[in-house]
Amino acid sequence: MTKEEYLSLAEVKELLKKEKSSREELMPEQKLALQHAEGFTKLSPTKSKQLVKQLMKIEQMTEQNAFKIADVLPEHSNDVRAIFSKERFTLSKEDVEKVLALVRKYL
Repeated sequence: MTKEEYLSLAEVKELLKKEKSSREELMPEQKLALQHAEGFTKLSPTKSKQLVKQLMKIEQMTEQNAFKIADVLPEHSNDVRAIFSKERFTLSKEDVEKVLALVRKYL
């Protein structure tokens, strides 16, 4: 049984680039995923991991949401709330501001 692990878009991009260099051609799904990652990745894998680690210190933050924030890098409170819209709770205004402050450090 394999262990599931969340990855940021930046990490996916790096993995797919390594895979591409080790074989002749990527599968069509992998090519599309790499194109998407190249088009939307804003942070390096290292910075992405650092941001996730800092986000996880916020109360009620899940690993899934932390990685989503690291990928999307929301700049407005409504964007942060949208990420949490499927949760059974809402982030406090203070926590939303903490998320935005952390994201601004990395932009």
